[in-house]
Amino acid sequence: MFIQTQDTPNPATLKFIPGVPVMERGTADFASSEDSNKSPLARRLFQIDGITAVFLGGDFVTVTKIETLDWFALKPAILAGIMEHYASGLPVVETDANIEDPHAEGGDSDTVQQIKQLLDSRVRPAVAMDGGDIVFQGFDDGIVTLQMRGACQGCPSSTATLKMGIENMLRHYIPEVREVRAAEL
Repeated sequence: MFIQTQDTPNPATLKFIPGVPVMERGTADFASSEDSNKSPLARRLFQIDGITAVFLGGDFVTVTKIETLDWFALKPAILAGIMEHYASGLPVVETDANIEDPHAEGGDSDTVQQIKQLLDSRVRPAVAMDGGDIVFQGFDDGIVTLQMRGACQGCPSSTATLKMGIENMLRHYIPEVREVRAAEL
């Protein structure tokens, strides 16, 4: 197995591309080892000292580390952990895991459907290239609330991405949108 790595705009997060599907649908965000009980892959990665978060996308894994450790020291252990996981035959996520698909369609208003469609078609692919995801949280009184996940969570440029990129695009296409805000964690 050849695993590619890619820097992300977040210096504390690195993107690993194993060349095989990671998640069949949706994404999964694990902010701690306690959260990872339904993912053998995330559990394995959290066994490496210094790992603070694991994010699973369609074809990538992003790993966030503590600031004091260097990627040079951590990368070999993470690569080995990913390879060992795939060699084990275990699933990425347990079959009985209830992984919420934050992008699933619901009984949304026309405006919310339009916002989600623009996010899915124009924003999420670009954010995924950086090793993250963006999740619609709500629309109230002209304000769109979004949650950044993976490499985008805590990234120094995420505020600029929200305000300059996403907010301007949504306001252009949907006049009801006045502002875009990051969800409080």
